[in-house]
Formats: sequence, structure tokens, C-alpha cells
Amino acid sequence: MTAAVPLPAVPREAIDTRMSDALHRRAVVADAHNDLLIAVTARPPHRWAGYFRERWLPQLREGGVDLQVLPVFIDDQFRPEGALRETLRMIECAHTLAEGNADEVRLCLDGDDIDAALADGRIALVLALESAPGLDANVELLPTLHRLGVRIASLAHWGRTALADGSGEDATGSRLTEAGVLALKEMERLGILFDVSHLGASGVAHVLELATRPVLATHSSARALLDHHRNLTDEQLRGIAATGGTVCVNFLGEFLAVDQADRTVDRLADHIVHIAEVIGVGHVGLGPDFIKEVSVDTTPPCCEDVEYARWLVPGLEGPRGLPLVTEALVRRGLPEGDIEKILGGNVLELFRKELGRPA
Repeated sequence: MTAAVPLPAVPREAIDTRMSDALHRRAVVADAHNDLLIAVTARPPHRWAGYFRERWLPQLREGGVDLQVLPVFIDDQFRPEGALRETLRMIECAHTLAEGNADEVRLCLDGDDIDAALADGRIALVLALESAPGLDANVELLPTLHRLGVRIASLAHWGRTALADGSGEDATGSRLTEAGVLALKEMERLGILFDVSHLGASGVAHVLELATRPVLATHSSARALLDHHRNLTDEQLRGIAATGGTVCVNFLGEFLAVDQADRTVDRLADHIVHIAEVIGVGHVGLGPDFIKEVSVDTTPPCCEDVEYARWLVPGLEGPRGLPLVTEALVRRGLPEGDIEKILGGNVLELFRKELGRPA
């Protein structure tokens, strides 16, 4: 599928924001990466459902989010000994907040569940593992995690795991380990989507050699626009698209532009448009990675890490800013149908076909 050629960006004042807002509300909006589970699990278990409803649900609603991927990310203080316990605790948190807010959200296991949630006006939640430190090399636990609701998984973060190396270890040239290869095969058997975000370059190449089902990048931007190891090259983008997969673009300024002044919504649109031009608009989605909101929820006011400011795009600190992305794409002249695909239509289509569907 070829991408529409966008027109040059027009000034913001020339856009009727009511039209872009209406388009945003009409579209299915899918966020492929929001670490909000970290913030919710920082509270006592009896507060999980209530805290999600008070703190996070309003943001998701204001941002128009219809489909939310919930990554299970394990902080360093839990690794390695407590990684599996914290993984299970975060999965339990996801079930608890879904059950406690059943009128607003639904934890979904496949495309049918997602369609049912959307038809009811509820937000569809999908569980993912980010780097899966709780597994270590015990691939036999993947069916257990699948039974608990996990439907997406990656094998590494910045560094090395028993399954693969993250992009921070690119100099090693490492591919998947033997256990990593087995994990990929088991995920494909179960219907767990393989997420290549954070995976090292050699590992991505290895996955694309072996994959027999679509591959997903939940939160990665374009390396052609910024040479950062967390971004994907055009060759990698094409490889993911060739599997039938989707690339969801990361919103973090550190991966969009070198200078902080250039880390804008329009620069994010540059990455989205570039990826659409390389692999077709039918393979692009959104993976915001809203770290400020999570940081605010988990850092005491006395110790707030001001360094987070360098990562942020003004206006896109949290889900409330998502309509700005739609507005930026409208100003680029993309057709409404293409914008709807980018906002969530492509992710929804992929999940309908693959999520939880055994080989």
C-alpha cells in the first residue's frame, strides 16, 4: 500500500480545529504504549481501581483513547529476584482496575473482545510485557502469562536479557539467544504479538528472518530523521511492514529531534509522515510513551526529576494532548481516511486479525 503524498504544512490558524476535533472523536484512537500501570501499582491494592478512575480515566477520555495497550514494565529495583512477582502484581492490577471500572473499560483477549468494548463505548485494554524480565529464560511460562491475559511482548529494554539484547547494546551485534528464538516461536503459536521496540538492530534482523506472523513496534520513531539507536531504520520499517505488521510512532522528544526547541508536534508529524511514505499509511500507528504523567504519579514532590523536561513535546505530556496529533496531520494535508488509519485503524485491524489467535 502506498502512502498519500502530503501537502506542505499550513499554518495552524488556517485550520478549523472544530473539524480536526470532530475527526479525532470520530476515529478509533489506539495508544500502543502507556506505562500507566507503573503509576497505579505504586498505590495500595485497595486503591488500584479507584486511582485509575480518578487519575487516568479522565485523561484517556479527554484524549479520545478507545484502545489502550498497558505494558508491564519492571523497574530496576525489582530485577532480577523480584521481577516475576512484580510482573504478576502488575497483571493483577490490570485485572483489578478493569473489574473495578467495568462500566468504562474492558480487558480484552482478542479482536472480538475489542469490538465488543468499542460497541459499548468502553475503552479496550490490552496487556503487554515490556522486555519480560520476569521470564528470564523460562519460555515455558509464556502460556501461563497468556492465560493471565498477556497478548503482546518484547524481549529486551535498553540492556541485555536472557532472551535478547536491547538497542543500547547494539555494539555487541547480538541476535536472539536460543531461548529468545524459542520465545518467538511460542508467542506465534499462542497469538502473542512480538514487539520489536527496544530490541537491538541485530535482534530485529533476526526476528524478521524468523517471523511467520505480523510483527509490531509499539513505540519507535524514524532513524532516518534522527540517528538514535531507539529509532528504526527504513530497512527495518520495510521488514516490519512485509510481515503485515504495524509501526507505532514514539512521541518522546529525545527520539524526534536533537535540539529541544525542535521537539514539537510538527516534528512528530514529520516522523509519522516519513514512516507512512516508506512503508505505506496502512502500517502506521501511535505509541506515545507518556512518561511525564507516570513520573508525576510516582515521584515525591521533594525529589521531582526535572530532567524529564528534555524528553517532552509541549502539549503532548499526556493523553489529553492526542487531538493535537490529529490537527498536525490535517495541516499536512493527509486525507481523513489516512489519518483515521494512523490514529488507530491500523492497530485495530492488526489486533482483530492476530491478537490471541493461535497459530
